[in-house]
Amino acid sequence: MGASRGIQLMTLIHILLCCDSLPLTQMQYLIQNTWDSNPVDHDPIRIVFSPGQGGLKIEMFGPFFNDPAAPLAPPGQPFPGLWDYEVVESFFLDSTTENYLEVEFCPHGQHLILLLSGVGQAFLQQLPMVFNATIKGDRWMGEALLPWSYFPPNINKMNSYAIHGSGEKRTYEALYPIPKEDLVEGQRPNFHRLEYFKDFRLQSIMGEGWVQPGSDLWIGKP
Repeated sequence: MGASRGIQLMTLIHILLCCDSLPLTQMQYLIQNTWDSNPVDHDPIRIVFSPGQGGLKIEMFGPFFNDPAAPLAPPGQPFPGLWDYEVVESFFLDSTTENYLEVEFCPHGQHLILLLSGVGQAFLQQLPMVFNATIKGDRWMGEALLPWSYFPPNINKMNSYAIHGSGEKRTYEALYPIPKEDLVEGQRPNFHRLEYFKDFRLQSIMGEGWVQPGSDLWIGKP
């Protein structure tokens, strides 16, 4: 009996020690709708945010459509106009200033970062980032580390998107889509509709006592 209790105690200690190395919190999101609030017709893209070393760790998992073809750029490098390809995107917004960060990930390994002050007004882009993507059959996954210096202060809103397909089959998907009642005839997808972003706090991932590091990249912005 004593030996059994000893083993149980050692097992508990091992679990507690292992837990110290686990992320504080993971936040998972599924992109289940198109930009105009229709359900997607495939297994939804899954995005996971968790603490990283010096930044936010972002993982994405989902179907690989292989349409359009890969950008003509090496994996791991920034690629301008990546939104014209197959991508997953996340936007992080300070709604009081309309300062926001846009980050795009391609299953072929390319990425794109834009820092924006004002709707659609990018003042810095193609910043470096650690991003790795793996394609296995009709599935892909990616993992990135987004440095804290890229985030504007006081993040309080977020939205995420996915795009794939060519021509008439081009499909735009949104975590927080435009509601049906807000749509107007002839409207096109626009991922910079900041009014549809939803509440988001980095402290929910990093811990309530965590303070976002400052960044020289945002000095002088409203």
